[in-house]
Amino acid sequence: MTTSEARAQAVLAEHPVIDGHNDLPIAFYELCGYDLDAYDLAGSVPALNTDLPRLRAGRVGGQFWSLWVPQDEHAVRRTFEQLDFVRRLVERFPEDLQLTDTADDVETAIKAGRVASLMGMEGGHSIGESLGVLRVMRALGVRYMTLTHNHNVSWADSATDEPVLGGLNEFGEEVVREMNRIGMLVDLSHVSADTMRHALRVTSAPVIFSHSSARAVCDVPRNAPDDVLETLATNDGVCMVTFVPYFVSQQYVDWVAGARAAAEEHNLTTEDQPGNPIPSPLQPENQAKLAEIYGKPKPETTLADVVEHVEHVREVAGIDHIGLGGDYDGCPEFPVELPDVASYPVLFEALADRGWSDQDLGKLAGGNILRVLRAADDVAA
Repeated sequence: MTTSEARAQAVLAEHPVIDGHNDLPIAFYELCGYDLDAYDLAGSVPALNTDLPRLRAGRVGGQFWSLWVPQDEHAVRRTFEQLDFVRRLVERFPEDLQLTDTADDVETAIKAGRVASLMGMEGGHSIGESLGVLRVMRALGVRYMTLTHNHNVSWADSATDEPVLGGLNEFGEEVVREMNRIGMLVDLSHVSADTMRHALRVTSAPVIFSHSSARAVCDVPRNAPDDVLETLATNDGVCMVTFVPYFVSQQYVDWVAGARAAAEEHNLTTEDQPGNPIPSPLQPENQAKLAEIYGKPKPETTLADVVEHVEHVREVAGIDHIGLGGDYDGCPEFPVELPDVASYPVLFEALADRGWSDQDLGKLAGGNILRVLRAADDVAA
């Protein structure tokens, strides 16, 4: 074991990763309809990026499980079903997982050798424009809400939809204030840059980006611009850097743009949903045709791409305002060295090689998001 490997393991033993975003609930639904008997997460589940052995190998001590559902008339019901799945998942593996709500709960679970399990709703459509539903979700343990997903809601603009409001409307401001009051973190991943700025003006508690990277490094609207990262530092929030190739590699983004243009030029249909920031694959029968027409191999996204974002957010926002939100099981591919939840130590080894101190690595791993949880509870109190 190299010195950097040993340092990374020692840091993560004391400060396990608390990851901001994992889409296991929707991935498990799509795999087997939430049937916990169909796939045993206590063993290897190659169809997923996440299972208990790999969480252990990745030194994950806390995980925000994402509650994401399609944006339709069934969204509120389906969000409750995902919440139910997380509860049943924790009940199924009581020696490995513990449902948690506060920073103290997280630390207690970690000390007991369990993965602290928190929940975050991915999209304001999950409350059905009801502050009552928002309050019930919080009472049931939901710790953050992403204000939008890929499409606007009536009260907030998304990063990947046509802007309507230029940020939040009056009800959107009320949602943010109510989230502050009840101790639910405001998550600004997926929202437009104007919504980011507007929410930061309104909030009285630190905010998070549960799974976003730096727009200055990879120019896509899902990433945070530098002026927002600077304001985030003043707000005392945290940007949890994601590993999604389309959000971390400009080379990958440029390749996708060229491939899409070639596909459109030759009338090759895609499976993309309007506004989806992660391009879906072509229909299988058209993939070979596109490879022949476009002629450029898809570039690999690497650990180095993620390191660049982590270090940029640290440079702009500061070491106290950075975390990790891998987005595992929410994307069809990941950087070659970071394929699943077992991969976090690889990132920490790379940062140790680049001169990061043990203290700074501990802040990145989970110290910063624990501080934000405590601050949100203080504001609510």
